[in-house]
Amino acid sequence: MNIALPENGLPDALLDQMSMEQVRAMVSELLKANEELKELNGKLSDARTKLIQSEKLASIGQLAAGVAHEINNPIGFIFSNFGTLEKYLQDLFQMLSAYEQAESELGSSPVAARLRALYEELEIEYLKDDIPSLMNESRDGIQRVRKIVQDLKDFSRVDARQEWEWVNLHNGLNSTLNIVNNEIKYKADVVKQYGELPEVQCLPSEVNQVFMNLLVNAAHSITAERGTITLRTGQEGSEVWVEVADNGCGIAPENLSRIFDPFFTTKPVGQGTGLGLSLSYGIIQKHAGRMEVSSQLGQGTCFRITLPVRQAQPA
Repeated sequence: MNIALPENGLPDALLDQMSMEQVRAMVSELLKANEELKELNGKLSDARTKLIQSEKLASIGQLAAGVAHEINNPIGFIFSNFGTLEKYLQDLFQMLSAYEQAESELGSSPVAARLRALYEELEIEYLKDDIPSLMNESRDGIQRVRKIVQDLKDFSRVDARQEWEWVNLHNGLNSTLNIVNNEIKYKADVVKQYGELPEVQCLPSEVNQVFMNLLVNAAHSITAERGTITLRTGQEGSEVWVEVADNGCGIAPENLSRIFDPFFTTKPVGQGTGLGLSLSYGIIQKHAGRMEVSSQLGQGTCFRITLPVRQAQPA
């Protein structure tokens, strides 16, 4: 918003009563107010952008929770039927064993010869060993799918109202790791150095969003063939802390003071919005916590989140 003087300048009557110094002071104050309004407009624009981004994230969370719920139902049917199938196979193997015992009583009759030929043709001995192995692998696969779906639901937490809850941060870290596993598994090994943590009063979906941003950034910072991401947790008095450290490319000293600014990013155009760390910083502030960073070029970066165990007055 610009504040302009009248086209004909100040009224003559007013000029007669004012010295040039007073005029200059008035103009200076108007210009200063104009700059303050420009700065305020900029802040309002940034806030609007953050709000839009938050709404997008909420919509994605709702979509993810809905998809997870839809997947969970057929997975439940498969898991239940799988248990029944295992029982049926056990009964069939028991019956097969009885046939094998009865085969010796048939002697060298044509029936016994046909049974033996069919037994060898179908490779029954191999199937008796391979089918249980296949069933175990399939059960493991179904359980992994169920775990991923459950972690997706826990991550989004759209099924729960946006309320402050007492949660285990380790569970949130592990669930988020499972969600972003595809971003990490080809680039880095994850080392967990978890300490003893009490349950923390927080908004779980928002804290998980912070974990996701830090983990993805850590994976993207690794330029070597394979790196390491280290997760550390601990407690100091009435606060808990979580560290996400990597041995990636690091952050230049001149950029450290700007990484939490909206839209600031060191990633190539089209690969980063510059809002992830800004939103994360806002979430941690909302939780009355602190978010700190230390980094050295070529050696890596460590983000440290500190949160109070109990909120003084949850917003």
